[in-house]
Amino acid sequence: MFDHAEPAELIDAMGSAARAESAAIAQRLEAVAVLFGCRERHYTDAGFHHTDVHEAVAAEVSAAQNISRSRSRNQVDLAVSLYTRLPKVAEAFARGDVDFRMVQMVLTRTQNVEDDVIGALDEAVAPKLSRWMRLSKKKLRDRVDLYVADFDPAAVRVPPVAKDNRYFDVTPDVPGMAFAGGLLNARDAAALDQRLEAIAATVCSNDPRSHNNLRADAAGALGRGESTLSCECGAEDCAAEVLRESAAQVVIHILAEQATVDGAGDKAGYLSGFGVLPAEEVRAAAKTAKLKPVRLPAAEPETGYRPSAGLKDFLQWRDLTCRFPGCDAPVERCDVDHTTRWPFGVTHASGLKHYCRTHHVVKTFLTGVYGWRDEQRRDGTIVLTAPTGHVYVTEPLGGLLYPTLATPTAALPDVDVPAEAPDKAAMMPRRTRTREQDRQARIVRERRQRIEINAERERQHQAWLAATYEPPPF
Repeated sequence: MFDHAEPAELIDAMGSAARAESAAIAQRLEAVAVLFGCRERHYTDAGFHHTDVHEAVAAEVSAAQNISRSRSRNQVDLAVSLYTRLPKVAEAFARGDVDFRMVQMVLTRTQNVEDDVIGALDEAVAPKLSRWMRLSKKKLRDRVDLYVADFDPAAVRVPPVAKDNRYFDVTPDVPGMAFAGGLLNARDAAALDQRLEAIAATVCSNDPRSHNNLRADAAGALGRGESTLSCECGAEDCAAEVLRESAAQVVIHILAEQATVDGAGDKAGYLSGFGVLPAEEVRAAAKTAKLKPVRLPAAEPETGYRPSAGLKDFLQWRDLTCRFPGCDAPVERCDVDHTTRWPFGVTHASGLKHYCRTHHVVKTFLTGVYGWRDEQRRDGTIVLTAPTGHVYVTEPLGGLLYPTLATPTAALPDVDVPAEAPDKAAMMPRRTRTREQDRQARIVRERRQRIEINAERERQHQAWLAATYEPPPF
């Protein structure tokens, strides 16, 4: 595209592309905000519902953009806040004057500003943003905070208490590996550190692994409830191996072809919740694992509402994740859903699949004119029709990885399903407080903290003035 372009043309192209990118994101967020306004009129009494307007719109956004539930929810919150509270900033964004980074920062730092003040702050800040584009994240944050302090001193964001930010994540990384880490209480971290050191020290001095490798492997032993590592020195009479403890009853699930387990093939396996597992890792796990074949379900439907253990096992491996478009929630955290509602729909692989709890509620209760409907094919494919009439097709991940799991199961008879009650949404699980009440409670709490901080700073300043004051000589 730019093979023969001059440097000046390349610079112009960069600038134009950056502005177009910002304008495109602004257009997308405006569409989300307007959709939210439309749905808000339809779901006027849904504030206390488990799936409120935010969740309902997030489901549509998730399906339309093929993104996860958490990303779609964040996008809805951001879009609604931008176009209801900061319309002037939104205009600058739509013109391409500022980028998404700027918009996120302004939205984050002005969350606590009172509604009767935010309009004036929006008018004051919006013209300045294009000149602030060059600022670093910290300088940009400080600049916005200065304006917030001028218009509403109690609205300046309060840094979170460190202990409230503690977390520990275990997430997939490259195939066969995962990242584990987080922010812990110092005493807990010290105990964990010592425990890893103690386990890492249980191998003999001839073990070829580095100290870091041993600590990493010690984390796995800790997860299995073991207090020793298997030594890899290779000596049959290794004293460390003699003292080795057996594994505790910790269960992980790996899906793989029999040929991979036997060594006749090298197709990767799948570690539930973590993704692809290289063939050599599958074979290493198989040496000490309990092997259980995944069997195709029977042709006849089961009689009960809940699937049998064998049918549930097949469904989990066929689906692997929530079947809603864009959702990647692991199947272990999902519900089994009858595509045709029970008792009209039967308990059979051709009419069952997994939805996470939120999308299960969306499918079950948000029906009718502004609701969702789905159908299921015999190979597990789900065809979902959105409230707008848009159609989304999702295939089972297990079936995509291992085609045998997508083998079409028995056909189900056609049944007449009575129309659902028009007020079915009223039976949806309810929450104790609305999302808006939660937001207001957080704002009140932060504003109170900021007022206390400002008062303490003023007290210290007055004390310093009093201590350093020298009366003039007479």
